[in-house]
Amino acid sequence: MPSLEQSCGCGGSRELSAPRLRGDTPERAGLDPEEIRQLVREVRDLTTGSRPWAAGAVLIVGRGPYLAVEEAVGWAVRYASYDEEKDAGVELPPERQVPMTASTPFDLASLTKLFTSVAAVQQIERGTLGIDARVGAYLPDFHAAARHDVTVRQLLTHTSGLRPELPLYDCRDDAERLDRLRAEPPVGVPGTYCYSDLNLLLLQHVLERITGRTLDVLIHDGITRPLGMTSTHFGPCPGAAATEDQRRPWAKADRGMLRGVVHDENAWALGGVAGHAGLFATGRDLAVFCRALLSGGGYGPARILGPDFVELLLSAPGLGFAVDQPWFMGELAGRGAAGHTGFTGTSLVLDPVTDTFVVLLANAVHPRRRAPDSRPRASAGTRVARAVRG
Repeated sequence: MPSLEQSCGCGGSRELSAPRLRGDTPERAGLDPEEIRQLVREVRDLTTGSRPWAAGAVLIVGRGPYLAVEEAVGWAVRYASYDEEKDAGVELPPERQVPMTASTPFDLASLTKLFTSVAAVQQIERGTLGIDARVGAYLPDFHAAARHDVTVRQLLTHTSGLRPELPLYDCRDDAERLDRLRAEPPVGVPGTYCYSDLNLLLLQHVLERITGRTLDVLIHDGITRPLGMTSTHFGPCPGAAATEDQRRPWAKADRGMLRGVVHDENAWALGGVAGHAGLFATGRDLAVFCRALLSGGGYGPARILGPDFVELLLSAPGLGFAVDQPWFMGELAGRGAAGHTGFTGTSLVLDPVTDTFVVLLANAVHPRRRAPDSRPRASAGTRVARAVRG
């Protein structure tokens, strides 16, 4: 039986410590070993052939306190550049290629949104942020959002009506970028879903305004440090898996082959710390994040949210999290599974009903981006759903 330990950040009350992850077999975790072996084979196949889905990948599957799968395949760095004429990557000499390992950090891309959302719900729990409050109450200088009565809930559920993005990377300086955000009005019907990076950028400004702290500090102090996620932080991250030979016309900036600096052009223009992108993390750290949420907000003696607020975060339609989306969750969708994807090839899904999670991290834009393809993510979710026993 777990020992009684002091809860961190929940009013000083004593409660049972949440179990930590420990490596074990799929059988011990209540997962069918043959389905898991097939899943590992399929992920390995994603990194082989002349035109792989990704140069490399890390797969992690857990159920309850058991970390049943932790597999690294392929390459963290395989290509020096992209040859536009041949439509193929230019491979590095073998001695300069870097194998993928379980401890390789990845550019999380839009998985960053999940951490920004947790940071927001922490402020809701503390009473410093109202979920249905108007953004203008906190950011009166963001005139367009204030004039259109955009709310915090709308930012968290992508129902503000804001367009998907702005070309902030083309602005001359930070002052112009800020002016554009302040002046950007909704273009859609408020209350109608439209996925937008701008929602999380505005939420970042709200959080920084009400706390007096920058987003990187809020996420470190409120999430990653208490959970012991020592490999999760905003860049630079020199040992990360490489992403893209970023050049126009397929990209929005000419930056060359990227490794250890944020891939997203707007996050890069904003200095690498942004509400929608910029975090780097390992698969193991994300497993801890998933385990904490599945445990009602606690991990070991640490607690980042109370159970009621975790439920608020994960319940449909989800605050920051997407809920029951078969296009990337496969057969895990349909009973309250929550998760997200990232443009670089990252994803995570957690299923509260079966106490199961799957993390699939890949450098799918190495050596260059292509049309998004989430079928491998959905297939992984289906394998895990079919593996669950009882």
